[in-house]
Amino acid sequence: MEPVTDPLKPQKPLPVLATGDLSFAAGDDGRLTIAPTVVSKVAAIAAREVSGVHSLGLGSARAVTAVRDRIPGAQPTPPSGVSVEVGQTQAAIDIDLIVEYGAPITDIARQVRRQVISAVEQFTGLEVVEVNITVDDINLPSGAHDIEGPRLQ
Repeated sequence: MEPVTDPLKPQKPLPVLATGDLSFAAGDDGRLTIAPTVVSKVAAIAAREVSGVHSLGLGSARAVTAVRDRIPGAQPTPPSGVSVEVGQTQAAIDIDLIVEYGAPITDIARQVRRQVISAVEQFTGLEVVEVNITVDDINLPSGAHDIEGPRLQ
């Protein structure tokens, strides 16, 4: 008696996908789509892990996003400070940063770019073609606002 096989299951192993390869085996029924929100979240987490990054986005944008996220039934919003364009196999990412005072901005930007590319490519398999970084502000230590003293007398 021959073993019973499930006609819906492949009879031979399918090839393992390599990083950056989002194509499916010929026997697969369907396609993989990665939402821009997923790429945004991965990029935001990766950027925040870099030493010297205070936060992402501008303060006003973060406040509006925080309020919007608390509204019942509201659609999930991508992290503020990160915008992405996602194609079938590639992604382009724009990040707005606020860095800590005293941290070398060019070094932070370089580390953020490397970290974001690595994380997005590892988690999604998409090829990251560019990561554009804008430093919008510097977070001053508490009390640093009074460094110069009063301007008017």
